[in-house]
Amino acid sequence: MKRESEESLHTVLLVDDEEPVRESLELLLEERYHILQAQSGEQALRLLKKRQIDLVILDVTMPGMGGIATLEKITQMPNAPEVVMLSATDSARLGAQSVKTGAFDYIAKPFNSDELLEVIRRALEKKRLKQEVHYLRSEVEKLGGFKDIIGKSPPMKQVFRIVQKISQTDSNVLITGESGTGKELIARAIHSRGHRLEGPFIPVNCAAIPHELLESEFFGHEKGSFTGAHERKIGKFELAHQGILFLDEISTLRQDLQAKLLRVLQEGEFMRVGGSHSIHVDVQIIAATNQNLKQMVSEDSFREDLYYRLNVLPITLPPLRDRRSDIPMLVDHFLKDIGYRLNRNTAGVTPEVMKLLEVYHWPGNIRELENLLERMVAFSSDSVSIGIENLPMEIVMPKDNTSQSQHPTEGLLEARERFEKMYLISALRKTGWNQSEAARILGIHRNTLLKKMASYSITPAEE
Repeated sequence: MKRESEESLHTVLLVDDEEPVRESLELLLEERYHILQAQSGEQALRLLKKRQIDLVILDVTMPGMGGIATLEKITQMPNAPEVVMLSATDSARLGAQSVKTGAFDYIAKPFNSDELLEVIRRALEKKRLKQEVHYLRSEVEKLGGFKDIIGKSPPMKQVFRIVQKISQTDSNVLITGESGTGKELIARAIHSRGHRLEGPFIPVNCAAIPHELLESEFFGHEKGSFTGAHERKIGKFELAHQGILFLDEISTLRQDLQAKLLRVLQEGEFMRVGGSHSIHVDVQIIAATNQNLKQMVSEDSFREDLYYRLNVLPITLPPLRDRRSDIPMLVDHFLKDIGYRLNRNTAGVTPEVMKLLEVYHWPGNIRELENLLERMVAFSSDSVSIGIENLPMEIVMPKDNTSQSQHPTEGLLEARERFEKMYLISALRKTGWNQSEAARILGIHRNTLLKKMASYSITPAEE
């Protein structure tokens, strides 16, 4: 029977030399988990080297390698599973030794089924949280330093200098900048270069979470505190203890949550939803927004006291149009990354394409550039430079020509040829590259169209 529950994704290894014990445990757990069995410590260790196992239920007393010796070997493995020890002896000494050696818990036989299921649930929850922290740290290590923040323009050099200084402090940081400028990358760079590197980096997109769930996301909740709260939940503030909590789109917070956030920043403590006692946390806040918070304060849509609490160390990220000299570096970086992800090999972009990318106004900033390049790579041929025919019309002939008119980078003849080439491509695209129909729309003879296509090296792209 196909198991649909989330729990069934976990694999549990039962290790006991008594087959009836293993069989009874499997009957209890098989509806919730994928079950494997081993009749000795040695067999269990061989399985653990071959399979990804989330939890081991391990008998203390077995012939050959005993339970404690097996436990010691398991805890030394990379990405070790959680271990619950079973014993026919209700011994406090054995229980303490098991936990000290690395077991999650110790249960005496005969065990209570509900108690065992609850212990397993908590052990797997601990395993999940450890994996989450490991993933977040590995992501930070991958983004470590300024490796993935590309730029040598004066505005970016100034950002790097500020990040270098800020990363050595515990003060709250406010990163402002248009959408797509890389605010989370800067927050991760602060974390990876600072003394909170050993702590977690927990990102929260305030705009992506329904308002009615934000308080629970921030502070967690107790079981039964509201409809649907079937178990206790740990909030983002607790998860970020001794690390950094990154609050993206902070401007979207409701006024009542702004007040609660302010209290946490002032007092360093909070209560879970439905809780009765305060929880103290040591968290550095990095907030980010694409809005003008100072203007929102003047409009009474953002609390002034919270604004000043967050804006201790400000960083303003420049839009891509203010750092055009970085575009060739960004294009090279993204093409390598996209080619690796899509298993495509591109020879880069032609000089005329690079010229157009450098003068485009980029309302979506770096994110827009990366998305455009991914689309161009996906539709281009391997080992061929991406040409002007691969560009969308809004790049070649943008409606907003402000940047081009203020900073002309080509002569009149070049501009006329570029316009004519794209006009021809536009007509060919509209007709599905039917040359006769395109020539009719353009009001020229088909042979004239063919000559112009040859002179501009226009060939049917993989549309």
